Amino acid sequence: MRMLIFAINTTLDGCVDHTKQFVDEETLEYFTHLTREVDLQVFGRKTYQLMVPYWPEVAKNPSETKAEHEFARAFDSTNKLVFSRSLDSVEDRNTRIVRGDPGDEIRKLKQEQGKNILVGGVDIPSQLMQLGLVDEYRFVVGPIVAGEGRRLLEAVSLPERLQLKFVESKFFKSGCVALHYSKQ
Repeated sequence: MRMLIFAINTTLDGCVDHTKQFVDEETLEYFTHLTREVDLQVFGRKTYQLMVPYWPEVAKNPSETKAEHEFARAFDSTNKLVFSRSLDSVEDRNTRIVRGDPGDEIRKLKQEQGKNILVGGVDIPSQLMQLGLVDEYRFVVGPIVAGEGRRLLEAVSLPERLQLKFVESKFFKSGCVALHYSKQ
């Protein structure tokens, strides 16, 4: 069975607003490696529209840093699924729109053959956490206290407390820490 992995950047105070994040070469390398280990990325409309067309354009631009270019190529080559009721179409050739229930779709996808599935953003992962469908959590915590902005999991209401198992951590020169947990 495929695992569903939730990965996100956050500040020390839990802010997940992309404009308040610290992203350096090591962070991009970490997410590039993670992206290459999956064959499907899942997003809601808002996160998808932040990522596309931005990263596909970076992939075409050789003047970007090596880390940016490598992440962009990994992102661009991976199949994507976007949950949206309002998008009419997508410009990315590897993307499919799903208008139905995220839980039903993810349950089906987890049963299919293939590599693991990576979910990003806030709204869709929150829904999938509430349904108990997230198997692994990957948080990259940056050395920033934002003091404002959208918080990680602020709208999540779990049916019961979720006790996670620590898998590993990785420290970056910048002060970022990548934390990896799995569901027990």
